[in-house]
Amino acid sequence: MDTAALIKSLMQVEAIPQTMLKNRVTATQTMVSALQSLNTRVADVAKLSATLAKPEALQKFTSVSSSNSVTVKTSDGAAAGSLELTVGQLAQQQVTVTGPLTEWDSSSFTLSSAGKDYSITAVSASLDDVITAVNASEAGVKAVKFAVGDGTYRVQFTADASGAANSFSVAGTAVPLTQIRAAQDATVTLWAGSAAEQTVSSASNTFAGLMPGIDVSVSKTSSEPVTLTVQRDMAAAAKEASSLVESLNGLLNFISANSSVTIGTGGATSGMIFTGDSMVRSITQRLTDAAIRPVDGRSPSEIGISITREGKLDFDEEKFTKALNADPARVQSAFATLAKRVETVSSELSDKYSGDISSRIKGQETTITRLNDQILNWDRRLESREASLKRIYSALEVQLSNMNAQQSYLASQLASLPSTKEK
Repeated sequence: MDTAALIKSLMQVEAIPQTMLKNRVTATQTMVSALQSLNTRVADVAKLSATLAKPEALQKFTSVSSSNSVTVKTSDGAAAGSLELTVGQLAQQQVTVTGPLTEWDSSSFTLSSAGKDYSITAVSASLDDVITAVNASEAGVKAVKFAVGDGTYRVQFTADASGAANSFSVAGTAVPLTQIRAAQDATVTLWAGSAAEQTVSSASNTFAGLMPGIDVSVSKTSSEPVTLTVQRDMAAAAKEASSLVESLNGLLNFISANSSVTIGTGGATSGMIFTGDSMVRSITQRLTDAAIRPVDGRSPSEIGISITREGKLDFDEEKFTKALNADPARVQSAFATLAKRVETVSSELSDKYSGDISSRIKGQETTITRLNDQILNWDRRLESREASLKRIYSALEVQLSNMNAQQSYLASQLASLPSTKEK
C-alpha cells in the first residue's frame, strides 16, 4: 500500500476547514486594501473641500501693467481696481570702498549700521582677519577685498539689505573710505500732478500691500505714469470650483467601479468588492447630498453644480461664471457653504480615530487577527492528526508484513506435503 499518498489525501480532506479560513483571510485582506484606498480618496476630498470652503477660495484676480518694469502680485484679500503711479527711484544698498591697503591700521574699530554700533575686533590687523571679523558680526554688512596691483588691496563694504534705514558708517579708523553708492528707499508717486499727489517709499523694490492684497514690484524709474489694473479672474475661480466637482466624481467613480456586477456565461453574476456594501452606499449618498442640497433655499444648480441621471456631479462653467459676475458675494457664500458641507461629511468618514471607514478597517483587521489565530490552531491540530495517521498506517504496514510472512510460510509448508493419486 502507498500509505504516504493515502495519508496526504486524507490530510487534504482534514485541512478543508483551514483552507476555508485562509480564503476568508485573503478576502478580508482584499477588503481592507479597498477600504484603505477609499479612505485615502475621501480624505483627499476633505482636504480639498476644507481649502475651498475658505471665503477667499474664489477670490482670484489677474493684473495688467502698462510697463514691464512694474509688476503686480495678487494674494488673499485682493480687490478689483486700477491705479496710476510713477517710479521716482529704486531701492539700493550702500556700498563703501577703502583706499589701497596692505593691512588695516588697527585690529579694532566701530561699524554703525541701521542705528546700532557694533564693535569689530579682529585677530590681527591683516585684511583677511578684519574681513572675517566684519562678516562674522551681526552688523548686516559684508566685506570683500580686491587686488588692485603692487601688492595692495581695496576692501569693499556692502550692506546686506537695501533701504535708507540700512545705511552704515565706519569709525575708529584712519583708513580712507569712499561711499560709492548711498543707501536709499524706492519711491513711487500716486496721482502725480494732482492736488492729491502722494509719495510712498519702501526699503525694497517691492511695495507690499500698496492696494489690498496686492504687492507692486518696480525695476526701473519712470517719468510717465504707469497704469496698473487688477480684475477678477473668472477662469481661475471657475477652475477652483470645478476642482471640487472633479474630486467628488473621482471618488464616486472609484466606488462605482468597485460596486459593479458582471454577468458571466449562463447568466451567472459576480460582484466587485463593494457590491451590496451598505456603508459604501451610505458614503455615496451622504457626499452627493452634501454637494447638491439647497443652500439658503436655492439649488446649487443656479451656480452650475448639478447631478446627472447617472448619479454623477456636473459642473457648468459658463453658468457658474455668469452667476459669479452677476453676484460675486452670493456665489462665494453659496460655494463656501457647499464646500464646508462636503468637508464636514468627508472628514467624519475618514477621521483616523473615529471615522466610519477607519472603524470598519479596524474591525476587518481584528477579524484577520482572529482568523490567523484559528489557522495557527488548525496547524497544530493537523500536525497531531497527521502524526496519528502515520502511527496507524505504520502499525497497519507491520501487520500486513506479518500476515504476508505467515502466508508465505503456510504456502511453503503446504507445498512440502506429499501428494496422493488415485490408482
